[in-house]
Amino acid sequence: MSQTTQGNFADFGIDTISLAGPLEPKLKAAREAGFSQIMLSARDVVGHPDGLDAAVAAVQASGLRVTGFQVLRDFEGLSGHLHDYKVDVAKSMLDLCRRLGAKVLLVCSTTSVHAQEDREHMARDLRKLAMLAVPLGIRIAYEALSWGRHVNEFPQAWDVVLRADMPNLGIGLDSFHAFATKTAADELDLIDPYKIFLVQLADFMWQEIRSVEERITTARHFRVFPGEGVHSAEVADWVLRLHRLGYRGDYSFEVFNDDYQQMPLPTVAARARRSALWLGETVLRRSVPLPNAIKLKRA
Repeated sequence: MSQTTQGNFADFGIDTISLAGPLEPKLKAAREAGFSQIMLSARDVVGHPDGLDAAVAAVQASGLRVTGFQVLRDFEGLSGHLHDYKVDVAKSMLDLCRRLGAKVLLVCSTTSVHAQEDREHMARDLRKLAMLAVPLGIRIAYEALSWGRHVNEFPQAWDVVLRADMPNLGIGLDSFHAFATKTAADELDLIDPYKIFLVQLADFMWQEIRSVEERITTARHFRVFPGEGVHSAEVADWVLRLHRLGYRGDYSFEVFNDDYQQMPLPTVAARARRSALWLGETVLRRSVPLPNAIKLKRA
């Protein structure tokens, strides 16, 4: 790879959720595919058969930079003992971030039926979370789940972030959720690029998702890497828009796919590598793909 391509490739990482098997082989596959960063899932760390210390040691030994840690769910909008319980969970996850060297904790918008719709309440809760994270040097990325109860599109998440007004609280963007809700890409232009703390990229194989149930099923079982699905042009547009906006942070491939869970790790990691090269060589170098070349090239 050229020096320019290497620089662009380094912007992209893979999520351990995208790979099957134990933590160490996942780290090895990502590294051997050429990635320099990894997004960690809590279940890969706390579920390590030799315990948390062994998981932390494996991450450190891999030489991979930790893009971030996921995911804190159903945090905002609660009251009373439910709120206290979630604050306790959040403290535990922040401590895991600290131990793993993760500088970003991903928080997904709540799906809880017990959460209040009041955005000022949500902002207050996220402000408290961000304050807990300040002494640890951790940033909080708030992401809109496309089936979130009150926040299900990223402009809504951005509104809550603005209301909370904390320097270490920003937004996490996920292309899958935006494509699933058909949120206009123009809305990206309204976000401060310095408050975008993480961008997760994925595609899927059909044009339209007709129900919330189908949205959840697709998200959890049928995502594909950028360039492999039918939204390649939209993925390219997203990355270019973010680059023009001034975003220079990390991109991570978050691909839940049952088929990939049955493939050898090097095979799946190689698919992720092709996506990173496509985005780095073609998209970020501002090449304009021909209509019949917009799809990711196969090796």
